[in-house]
Amino acid sequence: MVARRALAGGHLSQMRSVPLAVLFSAMNSPVDAAIRRQGPGDAAALRDVIGRAFEAEPEVVALEEALAQRSDSTGYVAIVDDRVVGHVRLTRGWIDAEARLVEVLVLSPLSVAPEWQSRGIGRALVAHAVAEAKRTGVPAVFVEGDPAYYVRLGWRPASELGVTPPSARIPKPACQAVALPGWEPWMRGALVYAETFWALDCVGLRGDRLARARASLGDGTASGSSSQSRTHP
Repeated sequence: MVARRALAGGHLSQMRSVPLAVLFSAMNSPVDAAIRRQGPGDAAALRDVIGRAFEAEPEVVALEEALAQRSDSTGYVAIVDDRVVGHVRLTRGWIDAEARLVEVLVLSPLSVAPEWQSRGIGRALVAHAVAEAKRTGVPAVFVEGDPAYYVRLGWRPASELGVTPPSARIPKPACQAVALPGWEPWMRGALVYAETFWALDCVGLRGDRLARARASLGDGTASGSSSQSRTHP
């Protein structure tokens, strides 16, 4: 459940065995949010926003606080009327390519306060994160989420780049990517997440949520099959 996202239909754990189209409601009046780099003074506001956005998944708050301590992770906040209403984070990851490890960025978590959802804030945060990733010079940025949401924002399956998910508990269609100018065809292999995601068990889904996501995405991976590989980051 890396790349945690609390958006209408955006997060992998929100998958259901119903048509993906019903997960999306019409966007309310868009709001123009200012986006800036996250600072130490935002901690309390982020705890509130992420906690309410992921009310059923309190581990996402712990994930954000742990990632904020990493030197290779950067967060950004969306501000409306001087209030933090959304947040996104980029953390270094790798592709285990045949030639060498390739540094990339992983988008996670992404959250918007419930009362501000469906106002274009999540879309703006994702666009800002991709622009920042491009500025750093990495060849690609990855996310674990609902493809029906991210495809509308210009993402595509990581499999099209020859990159496999970091865990067999992530349905392949849910591992999404944006290739940036530095991308080269040889950069193929398993996506690798930073150890913080593993330490907090925030990679992929488990149990009923995994089964629902697989059913919704038409992913035929059989949970519990001993033949399934576990290529993790």
